[in-house]
Amino acid sequence: MEILGILFLIFVVMISIGLHELGHLTPAKKFGVKVTQYMIGFGPTIWSKKKGETEYGIKAIPLGGYIRMIGMVPPPKDGKEAKGPFAEIVNAARKQSMDEIEPGDENKVFYKLSVPKKLTVMIGGPFMNLVLAFVFFTISFTGIGFPAATNQVKQVVACLPSDVDVLGDCLVGTTPSPALAAGMKADDKIIKFSGKEITNWEELATAIQKSSEGTVAITVLRNEKEFELEAQIVNAIRPESANAVTPNKPAPYLGIAPQIIMEKQPVSSVVKTLEEITVGTGQVLWNLPNRVGQLFGAAFLGEKRDPAGLVGIVGVTRVGGEIAAADIPAMWRVATLLNLAGGLNMALFLFNLLPLLPLDGGHAAGAIYEGLRRQIARIRRKPDPGPADTSKMLPFAYSVAILLIGLSILLLYVDVVNPVRLGG
Repeated sequence: MEILGILFLIFVVMISIGLHELGHLTPAKKFGVKVTQYMIGFGPTIWSKKKGETEYGIKAIPLGGYIRMIGMVPPPKDGKEAKGPFAEIVNAARKQSMDEIEPGDENKVFYKLSVPKKLTVMIGGPFMNLVLAFVFFTISFTGIGFPAATNQVKQVVACLPSDVDVLGDCLVGTTPSPALAAGMKADDKIIKFSGKEITNWEELATAIQKSSEGTVAITVLRNEKEFELEAQIVNAIRPESANAVTPNKPAPYLGIAPQIIMEKQPVSSVVKTLEEITVGTGQVLWNLPNRVGQLFGAAFLGEKRDPAGLVGIVGVTRVGGEIAAADIPAMWRVATLLNLAGGLNMALFLFNLLPLLPLDGGHAAGAIYEGLRRQIARIRRKPDPGPADTSKMLPFAYSVAILLIGLSILLLYVDVVNPVRLGG
């Protein structure tokens, strides 16, 4: 099962990358841009096939993907080459971009697209990840549901928590729990507690917590018949793992464990979850230097791994394997894996929208800058300034790329030597 979980997450990663790049490829071709490559992965090519103008392939390192569009960088304005400390990088990028344009391809270049079309091409990739996140969460939330406690009894606890030994067994001669003493049985459905109607576990738990020591009337539904029981509620100290209001403090105690069902959620809960992930991811990115410091400590200083910190592809697939092999009902495992897949795609969506080259958000920011510059020129009745020359940002883009590669290597290393585990 662990292997199946890992394989499932690897499949999700590959599908997510493939559809992300398809989100770029489809509008680019629709708008007439020549796309020479569509690749899933980086490094050496494992398989490829050319169809029309495009080579489709899979590469050895499944940590991303790309499409190659001709004419990403416009020619220099007035034919003048760049000057300055990074001129060699800028001029080389411009030359490479021009060399890709074969005779007859002059109108198939990316830089000639309108600003809305450029934004459609660049946002198309992250948008596919957003769609996938919505699909995964919707299947999980509305098709399977969340584990939810009910007001039906799964187990009647035999004795008070204070009379349980280290192995979880009742000590000899101990006091039975109030539920057991009252004659409550597994599968009983509690419909009234101290005269109050009970329809769910939350209402029952609240009623128990608000009760005081003494006799309380409980109505249960057993085999379609109602039975009136009387339980002697006592104050007991429950272990920290129990749902105690305050651990190690006496609280009203009945002694039952609820039945757990998968409760289906409305689609609105999916939207709420996407909003929560967006806020959480924003907080992580805002504190990125601190998160990287935590990774460094976990990798080289023997510090404990932060389960809420950054996790790489290897870490995500490892967690997927642990989920698949966990000792929980099968549908819980499926739902959790789907939620993990949804969270992964949401992270890809948000990360790629960062306005930094070489990320999609950086290219989108360049297109927005181009549109604003043209609008300002139109208002001022100045000549059209032409497409934005993103080649001038290449030195910065290379710096960002180096940092991202370094972060990926650090994540890969720490996911191997000090992985995040479900059990802590």
